[in-house]
Amino acid sequence: MRDEKHSLCSRCFISFSFFFLHSVIFFNNLHILYIYSVTLLNPLQFSQRKDCSDIQETLGVVSPKIPSGIYIIQPENTDVFCEMDYMEGGWTVIQRRTDGLTDFKRMWSQYLDGFGHLPGEHWLGLRKIFNIVNQRNTRFQLHVSLVSQDDTTAYASYDNFWLEDETKFFAIHLGRYAGSAGDAFRGYDQEQNQDMVPFSTSDVDNDGCSPFCNFADKAVESCSVNQNNTGWWFNRCGKANLNGSPLDQDLSNQSHIHWDTWTKNGTLVKIKSVTMKIRRVEISNSK
Repeated sequence: MRDEKHSLCSRCFISFSFFFLHSVIFFNNLHILYIYSVTLLNPLQFSQRKDCSDIQETLGVVSPKIPSGIYIIQPENTDVFCEMDYMEGGWTVIQRRTDGLTDFKRMWSQYLDGFGHLPGEHWLGLRKIFNIVNQRNTRFQLHVSLVSQDDTTAYASYDNFWLEDETKFFAIHLGRYAGSAGDAFRGYDQEQNQDMVPFSTSDVDNDGCSPFCNFADKAVESCSVNQNNTGWWFNRCGKANLNGSPLDQDLSNQSHIHWDTWTKNGTLVKIKSVTMKIRRVEISNSK
């Protein structure tokens, strides 16, 4: 594994003949991560990249194979994890939930700025996500990748994804659905629809439960508190919370990751991991 990665790094250095390529190796259990700091002969051109699709487009000019890993985007020199191998690459990971090692029981301020470990479990942060998806003349796709307890996979994709600003509590907006997991964001009726609703945490409650709502056959005053104090776009709780805990943790069913339109033989599929990622789907050249 190590020799293979070093070989990859060497090939990258040769391919990027017009770049200065610096790689740093981090060891996390059995994982080796390369962080690529790339500077063009004209440094300004690369320093203005604003998402992983943008990075892929820039580097793809000189190399057909761009490695997944942590890259720096603008504004504010933000570190993000770019998936460059999945479905033609260019994906910016905004959330990953896999093993429960990162606590998603967080307050509003932490969901604003992000937390976790980029190669593993993390939440990128509402402000950073907002900056990416609200670029001028750019539209983003949201892709949700789900893995069940028995390693079955499914996905949900939305062809337009953006957030309102902080004064509107980063209300989520979703385009047309496609996929194999069902559209849990919109659920089966308007009361379950989590599209166009603001983000909530245990200390900033925008979930619509006033004074309470019915969830899993019980009265709930706060969807966040009921679901292990996680933050999410709740609407009277709804059918989805991807920031819940992985299934192997000893918590109530309501606290786990759930996407309640993914079923098998009429039974809800038990989810052990999820990744949320975004990619450009349309770029307008208009000024």
